Amino acid sequence: MSQQRVHTDVKKWLKQYQNYQANDFERVYDDWMHQTFDNMDPGIKEKFFSKLDTWFFHTHAFLQGTSFQMDARERILTLGRVFAENVDTIEDLQSELTVDQLTYIANQQITRGRLYSFAQGGLTGTGGWLLLGLDYPLMMLMNIRAVQLVGLTFGHEMNHPYEMMISLKVFHAATLPKRLQAAAWRDLMDEVERKENPFIFDGDDQLTNEAWLEQPIKQGFKSLFILMFRKKIFQGVPFISIAIGAYSNYQLTKQVTDFAMKFYQYRHLKMKEGEL
Repeated sequence: MSQQRVHTDVKKWLKQYQNYQANDFERVYDDWMHQTFDNMDPGIKEKFFSKLDTWFFHTHAFLQGTSFQMDARERILTLGRVFAENVDTIEDLQSELTVDQLTYIANQQITRGRLYSFAQGGLTGTGGWLLLGLDYPLMMLMNIRAVQLVGLTFGHEMNHPYEMMISLKVFHAATLPKRLQAAAWRDLMDEVERKENPFIFDGDDQLTNEAWLEQPIKQGFKSLFILMFRKKIFQGVPFISIAIGAYSNYQLTKQVTDFAMKFYQYRHLKMKEGEL
């Protein structure tokens, strides 16, 4: 896969979002959601989204300090040394490896992450109240981690404030409805193109808004379907609810990791071309 092929692949992938046309249901939903939040007290609305953003920031910081993440970091560096012996730091991956090699390593992390999501969704599908209650925060945590690992693979230190915000914005964009992702992609590219300091993020640090809430609403419907089908048991196992949970969680992680991969691939190519 040459650089030109990766570039073409990203452009082709992006076109599906640029050409996406919202259907009538999505337009009605957007109008209803905007009207609902327009009628809400501005102070309450701001506080709600501020607390949600704070939770994402703390989750990102928590992940950076876990041994699980440290092990993944070392695994990425070890794989990098297979291609270039002088890889010592995360930044070396960016300068020493080709986009093909970085993509290969990132795919190793992505495959593992999707498997974890599939397994976690299957467990949630058993219908236990504890597992259902933990499902959404666990899914967000796992998908934030997946974005972090892709970013690390492409040579970006996730413990730098700038890269932390970029990775969270990638996660946010990846979990938006399909009709909004092209605009989110443009905002991300504008952000990295105007970067002035590699360590300080001076752009808009707001992550969540009413448009983003469609994702947790979908997760709520998933939980409802799991509850509806958990008593449909075959040989003592609720296969339908397990399938719903596993498939739903896998698809979300696939959506997030596909977006993250394309973003960091494209960013890497632009940096190599001297445009960033």
